[in-house]
Amino acid sequence: MSEKPKILHQQIVSKSRLFTVEEVEFKFSNGVERTYERLIAGGAGAVMMVAMFDDEHVALIREFGGGIEEYSLTLPKGAVDLGETLEHAANRELQEEIGFAAKKITFLKHMSLSPSYMKSGIDIFLAEDLYPSVLEGDEPEPLELIKWPLANLQELVMRDDCNEGRAIAALYLARDYLDGRKA
Repeated sequence: MSEKPKILHQQIVSKSRLFTVEEVEFKFSNGVERTYERLIAGGAGAVMMVAMFDDEHVALIREFGGGIEEYSLTLPKGAVDLGETLEHAANRELQEEIGFAAKKITFLKHMSLSPSYMKSGIDIFLAEDLYPSVLEGDEPEPLELIKWPLANLQELVMRDDCNEGRAIAALYLARDYLDGRKA
């Protein structure tokens, strides 16, 4: 099972403004052939930031999610512009979404979003030493900024309006990283 399946054929089957759907035929080491469809996002990637106001409080945003038709508590995030480094994109998105920039940005992890159906992923960063700095963003309405105690992470993730899996994972990654630094 350690041998990766071979790609027999791949083709674009659909395109929209945001997504490309690719059909990929794989042949597994046991001879089984299977056709998958996967989303291929355009652009240069995506970033999500756990922005710390201080040693204890994280910046959350309340943002409308068109896919679920609800407002959710989540983390600042966004697309990486072509030619932009991940760190620069992270700092730009912070300024656009929460009105702060970070003096220190630490890479935590690259995560796949849905490995069976999406080729792209997201890069998670810890942002510290925040200072006020505002850039105009592309959100359709102002985002609500919420200062949340990281010590109350369990309470946060049990809320109905905290439902974005990648944000929850990023918060736990950051908490554990910060706890490891204290030890």
